[in-house]
Amino acid sequence: MVFLRQATLSIPLFMQTPHSLNTEALLSHVPLFNGLAPDEITRIARGTREVHAVRNEILFHKGNTPTGFHLIVYGQIKLAFTSSQGSEKVIEILGQGDTFGEAVMFMDKPHLVYAQALTDSLLLHISKAVIMEELEDDPKLGRKMIAGLAMRLHHLVTDVESYSLHSGRQRIIGYLLREHMDAKTPEKALIVTLTTNKGIIASRLNLTQEHFSRILHELSDKGLIVVEGRKIHIPDVKRLQEYDL
Repeated sequence: MVFLRQATLSIPLFMQTPHSLNTEALLSHVPLFNGLAPDEITRIARGTREVHAVRNEILFHKGNTPTGFHLIVYGQIKLAFTSSQGSEKVIEILGQGDTFGEAVMFMDKPHLVYAQALTDSLLLHISKAVIMEELEDDPKLGRKMIAGLAMRLHHLVTDVESYSLHSGRQRIIGYLLREHMDAKTPEKALIVTLTTNKGIIASRLNLTQEHFSRILHELSDKGLIVVEGRKIHIPDVKRLQEYDL
């Protein structure tokens, strides 16, 4: 659970293609590195390498020793583990601009989850060694990393609260409306595109795929949503929000 995402950053299009990848510019947009001097970013860039992952490729397995953390330039990464019964539990689904692996990097312990590419992806791997060197010279970086880990703890508590106190229906409605809740000017109607398959999203919400599908059918039968493949049409956001309160 300590792998929950860092704050998302926006990566300009000119930085996203392999032919024009500007590592230093990308690193300067990482929230952890905000405020660092250009020479500090340059030093970190020297300890950074590109990682190209094809769909379904495993970046690291549970039990591997961390050597640094990752920034997603483009693509989608799943963090998960497999239970003793063989079922998969998805911890997080990460996309462009997200970072992961910072917390466990400091623990000197193996990874608690595995990371798998859900789509063809390009990432940057920032080495543990270069981060440790910078932490010795710049206390501000240490404070930012502590703040980032505190934010993840907050997300963890929120997740536990959701799983413990909210019904499956409430979790799905919250997931569908997550971007609406963050919008400065919320819309009355929405079209939500699921970023990955329903089985992975169901696992992320701590639901079985069957339960997830059953709730979508229920919401559809009530006229609260219209499902078209991965597109979910929400004709009346307020009505969906107020359902099952």
